[in-house]
Amino acid sequence: MDNKDRLTELFDKTSEWITPSLEGSFPQELSDDITVKAADYSLMAGGKRIRPMMIYMTSCMLGLDEERFDIARRFAVALEMIHTYSLIHDDLPAMDNDDLRRGKPTCHKAFGEGIAILAGDALMNRAYEILFDILTEYPQYAFAASNMARLAGICGMIGGQSIDLASEETDIELEKLYELQEKKTGALIECAITTPYYLIGSYNDEVAVILRKLASHMGLMFQIKDDILDETSTAEVLGKNTGKDLRDEKATFVTLLGLSGAGDKLKEEYESALTLCSALKEKGYDSDDYKVLIDFFYSREK
Repeated sequence: MDNKDRLTELFDKTSEWITPSLEGSFPQELSDDITVKAADYSLMAGGKRIRPMMIYMTSCMLGLDEERFDIARRFAVALEMIHTYSLIHDDLPAMDNDDLRRGKPTCHKAFGEGIAILAGDALMNRAYEILFDILTEYPQYAFAASNMARLAGICGMIGGQSIDLASEETDIELEKLYELQEKKTGALIECAITTPYYLIGSYNDEVAVILRKLASHMGLMFQIKDDILDETSTAEVLGKNTGKDLRDEKATFVTLLGLSGAGDKLKEEYESALTLCSALKEKGYDSDDYKVLIDFFYSREK
């Protein structure tokens, strides 16, 4: 099976694994509530489900037993809700001011700004309800849950968004851009790659360190490629508006390094990620699926 076919299979398996749980994520009796409708509109709008896929892949790579594999799925649902809420809020006029997401009108365009804010809030809070439900049954997974909360908060994704907003129309150094993107994009990717490993009770051993480093390089790959596509692609291909970084005078890897320099940096991160996959293989883990995903991050067109 070639990489393209394997990637398609991974997307399909992830969708089968996660979609039924996402569809039933809010209580049925609240299905007519306008905020729930808005939250479901964004949550079920499609997308690649990259973060749930990484949880699925790491769970398979580790050979988690059936119980832990199901718990990993519940963590994946919470993480996808956190990711979706961040997109709803990121698209708001006060932030990135976008009107297109995954080929559809953004949540605030479809439901209004007030309901969009509430929809994001509802998704975030429902994610934490799911985490607390897990801990009620399995208190031994407290580290995995608290780590997800930390990486979603001011020490991670929100911290990156804070730097991003504060950096509009200002010149920032490349080192600051790394910090911004490692938090804004990389934090949830780290959470996705490492959470299943934390479920087996290992937090700071050599494999955990390798997984965190892999997440760092893959997060940077994803963001650098996003910056390149924002400059070179179209809204029809990406399903979201392009050229907005230039519009908002934001520092990106393209504006700081140029297209050629950003491409060189992308290749550097790609090679580092592959090296870490080899390190996992030396530890006895089949990391071939991660190599497939790394190739996708490097060559994707949307």
